[in-house]
Amino acid sequence: MTRNSDFKGVVRARMAETGETYTAALAAVEARDHAAYGAARAEQDRLVARLFTDGRLAQIPAKRKTRAAALLEVLSRFEPGRDYAEPEVNEVLLGVHEDFAYLRRELVNYRYLSRAEGVYRVVATAPERSRIEVQEIPAWEGHWLPGFVAGH
Repeated sequence: MTRNSDFKGVVRARMAETGETYTAALAAVEARDHAAYGAARAEQDRLVARLFTDGRLAQIPAKRKTRAAALLEVLSRFEPGRDYAEPEVNEVLLGVHEDFAYLRRELVNYRYLSRAEGVYRVVATAPERSRIEVQEIPAWEGHWLPGFVAGH
């Protein structure tokens, strides 16, 4: 049985809507979530395969959704919970693309990295997105980022 009250709320809402038992509603919600996860993962893999060659970004994408997908891939090279000095961030980003300063700014602008007094860190929680932002962010962010920032 799950202890996540938000998830339980989703299951109970489905029960109220469909009349299903808790077990049936739970299975349906999990199947839906699994399908959504698979679709988001497939989209991310497709985008990353096009953008990266041997771990390097050929060019920084102009489209925001594609750029965010690239930034999620870049973010995976950082360790959650660890403090990074700016030169350390630059070193990691130079391994991805020569325009490390732009990537660093974008990681902060997309709220994937936080910056305070010259120290960078993977954010502690996934950013809440406005409706407009959600349109410009790949679905993979919602599936992958919460677990990543939590260190899973």
